[in-house]
Amino acid sequence: MDTLLAGIISGSTYSLLAVGVSLVFGVSNIVNFAHGAVFAVGGMLGWFLAAQLGWPLWAVLIAVVLFTSILGLIIYLVAVRPLRTAPGIAVLLATFAIGIIIDNTSQRAFGAETRRFPALLERSNFELWGFRFGTIAIVIVGVSVVCVTGLALVLARTRIGRAIRATAQDPEAAAQMGVPVGRVQAISFVVASGMGGIAGVLVGMYFSNVEPSMGFTAGITAFAAATIGGLGSLPGAIIGGLVLGIAEAFGISLWGDSVRGLITFGALILVLWVRPGGFLGRVPALAAEPMTGTFFGAGRPLRLNRWLAIGLIALTAVLPLVVSDYVLRAGALVWIYALFALSVTLAGGFAGQIVLGQAGALAIGAYTSALLVTKAGWDFWASFVAAGLLAAIISVVLTAPTWRLRGHYVSMATLATGAFIAALALNLHDLTNGSRGIVAIPRPTFFGAPVTSAWGMYLLTFGILIAALVFVSRLGASHLGRTWAAVREDEVAAAASGLHPAAYKSLAFGIGSVIAGFAGALYSAQVTYLQPGQFDVSLSVLAVTIAILGGLRAPMGVVVGAIILVGAPELFRSLADWRLLFYGVLLLVLIVLRPQGAWSHIEPVARAWRRVSRRTGASA
Repeated sequence: MDTLLAGIISGSTYSLLAVGVSLVFGVSNIVNFAHGAVFAVGGMLGWFLAAQLGWPLWAVLIAVVLFTSILGLIIYLVAVRPLRTAPGIAVLLATFAIGIIIDNTSQRAFGAETRRFPALLERSNFELWGFRFGTIAIVIVGVSVVCVTGLALVLARTRIGRAIRATAQDPEAAAQMGVPVGRVQAISFVVASGMGGIAGVLVGMYFSNVEPSMGFTAGITAFAAATIGGLGSLPGAIIGGLVLGIAEAFGISLWGDSVRGLITFGALILVLWVRPGGFLGRVPALAAEPMTGTFFGAGRPLRLNRWLAIGLIALTAVLPLVVSDYVLRAGALVWIYALFALSVTLAGGFAGQIVLGQAGALAIGAYTSALLVTKAGWDFWASFVAAGLLAAIISVVLTAPTWRLRGHYVSMATLATGAFIAALALNLHDLTNGSRGIVAIPRPTFFGAPVTSAWGMYLLTFGILIAALVFVSRLGASHLGRTWAAVREDEVAAAASGLHPAAYKSLAFGIGSVIAGFAGALYSAQVTYLQPGQFDVSLSVLAVTIAILGGLRAPMGVVVGAIILVGAPELFRSLADWRLLFYGVLLLVLIVLRPQGAWSHIEPVARAWRRVSRRTGASA
């Protein structure tokens, strides 16, 4: 019974968060990645008011609700409203960026360390049928019930509630009937953020500690709970939160805290396999891919003149002669991340399916290569090939049942798969050493000689990236690439022509996973140390961000994106505490000002580019 009670309590907080995720998704069709950051701010602000200023609980809750509600409005105004006509993926990434900004601003304001939340209520002053519980448990469950019931009454009985429901069902029809859709969406962000702030305080009280970085994992868990219950369904979010909380509580009591992620994302994958609409939701019949949509039309890639390309390659190849080892090591990581993001370009840019869990394929490749080299004595290049193949096989098998779906659901399946693989690496102690990781991974060899120098790894990774870019570009121009383009532009028309869209998308995803596996093998050889925490969900989102910023349809764009998002932050290493904040601001500014990507066609730049290309060609 103690375990069941613990599950109900944690499930109640999951429900509060999941209701916020479902509310925003139902009204705006947006997956709000900043929701977890708001939750963390709520927890940290609650700690500050209670522990530092000595405020009572009721005052803490009121202040946190007011602050996080305003924060939700700011998120809408800064990250959502300016992009309301942009592709859905731009809004998703903008909320991810503002989540990074909020997390790091919170770290600057409250400190990065874990804080002990004061015991505002008794933890075990009641006993019923042999098991003990405290006032805190009653308050957590009670506050969750009151919040959710209040929201349900508002939705059912008030004018604004009817406007929210009308917007959730059909925004265009609601707008034609005079409903202020933009204002309703803003209200949904305000309400969801206020509930997220309350959840942060309740979690801090229950677990007795809070930290600014706890938001991202909590947000993903809420996302999983909302999907299990039925994305967009508020009762489903409550059920999903409780089911997830109880399952986690029993799993942790049996196998320890490390299985938390395994249960969360394993349950999400299982639901998407068996009942993708969740317990109470349904899979909408989508006419177009909402994660990409008009993005492709706006993002026509630039073409690189052959001689200019050769010149750039030569210039990059001689860089080791003039820069330090530090720059070369950073450069090798940039090429590896560019290769990793290229796998996203293949599935998203060519076949029209955004994948959010490529960190899983990267992890499979990295662990496969590291284990074969360190434990089985394989040569690096044999392990390199095995890494790519195994990454593709496992990724495709785990996502195979979900390719019959469309839109957010396939993206969620890939997200869950990536997170599940990272959780699996944490729990397969005999194979991966669990959280202790794998150390002393040897460098690759090249014709029998170990590549130990910084310039050697720089050139090796650069050479493989160039080969992959050429391969993917050729693939895009081939018959298969044109078939992917047909599927990407209009699935219905492609299916009517006798094509099988799901099979072609799966093929693109599989080939992309091979590339991600190769990147994983290079990553393990570059960093020489692996542990599961290196492959969390944020790494998958980073790969998508690199691909989007560079231009999703442009293989060359991943190089631009990786330089901006992986290489440029190295310039701020001396300001390490501020680096991620700069990263978030840079990402948000780029998405708002140029969501179609940096390596894509805009007329003024195109004219200048054509002039440069003609001059280069004429001089050659």
